[in-house]
Amino acid sequence: MARSERVEFDGALGETLAARLELPAGPPRAHALFAHCFSCSKDILAASRIARRLTRAGIAVLRFDFTGLGQSDGDFANTNFSSNIEDLIAAARYMADHHAAPDLLVGHSLGGAAVIAAAAQLPSVKAVATIGAPADADHVTQQFAASLDAIARDGTAEVSLSGRPFTIKKQFLDDIAGRTLEDAAAGLRRPLLILHSPTDAIVGIDNASRLFLAAKHPKSFVSLDDADHLLRGERDALYAADVIASWAARYVLAPAPAAPRPDPSGAVVVRETGRGKFENHVVDGDHVLLADEPVSVGGFDAGPSPYGFLSAALGACTSMTLRMYADRKDLPLDRVTVTTSHTKGHAEDCEACLEGQERNVDIFEREILLEGALDAAQTARLLEIADKCPVHRTLHNPVVVRTRLKDGG
Repeated sequence: MARSERVEFDGALGETLAARLELPAGPPRAHALFAHCFSCSKDILAASRIARRLTRAGIAVLRFDFTGLGQSDGDFANTNFSSNIEDLIAAARYMADHHAAPDLLVGHSLGGAAVIAAAAQLPSVKAVATIGAPADADHVTQQFAASLDAIARDGTAEVSLSGRPFTIKKQFLDDIAGRTLEDAAAGLRRPLLILHSPTDAIVGIDNASRLFLAAKHPKSFVSLDDADHLLRGERDALYAADVIASWAARYVLAPAPAAPRPDPSGAVVVRETGRGKFENHVVDGDHVLLADEPVSVGGFDAGPSPYGFLSAALGACTSMTLRMYADRKDLPLDRVTVTTSHTKGHAEDCEACLEGQERNVDIFEREILLEGALDAAQTARLLEIADKCPVHRTLHNPVVVRTRLKDGG
């Protein structure tokens, strides 16, 4: 099971920056650093959804709040685009010192511009991905254009960004003035993935065109059709994450342990992956799954436990048996949901216990939800049929397991 840890490190201006490290189940196959959008935070929905989704591909992701934003210390008014780049480099240094240097940079909006600019100073980075990134750093001034004259005249002004007040100083404007990312993209010398929505009302699609034309191959562009700039739609954020993970696999992912080949006889093959104490590949024909144990007992929780698979078998068989019976009898059963759990219990008054047999028994709790216009008699009959599912019967029958040593070990 993926894990999330709260961490801290010192930023460019000496302030303590708040971060969250998302870790995959099992050893990370790559490490990514995520930079959020201007005046946003690491906890914006797009950042959290993308980071957690990337862990499914085995990528550990550090997302952090730039100085003066979110839970990080410092005054936002004293920051600028250059300090954001330095914060990124500080975050990469923290990763290298405590985990592993980042292989992948992912940046959203102005964070996308920052990762393009920072990549040249991070030799560990093998690939860069941007989401809705501007081609000019000073593009952000459009968000407070009405205050530009006041900032130039008075040296500072309070502006409203996404409904929140921020102080912008003239030094911020001076730092981003005329700062284009096209030269940085041209000199990137790393694979670049540009994701952008053609309907982005904050950073126009022309910015993606400029960055793409400036960059050298290998480069890729993916359209985030109908998405807004902040990727507030969960479907849009998860799609972006899936695209990044698939694209990055070519450049940054360490090879995953190879699953065993299917057995020609159709038997299920279970083999250790070599990662951790308990993780195993489970191969059933063309289906490849992972079996593992919970973190509490030394596993990665990368897949169901053996008893989890057994509970799943009982639940699946119950649902399928009820569906077959309902269809055969033309019952108005719309949907079946089976919830199963396994425990060890004491066999009180167990008449079936044999002499000398352990009186602790396996207990499977099975809860069945039947949806549809069923009457009481039909419901009662379906519950009877549930006990006739083949796996249920197998669990109740005497079982013989024959074991032999296979040649070739």
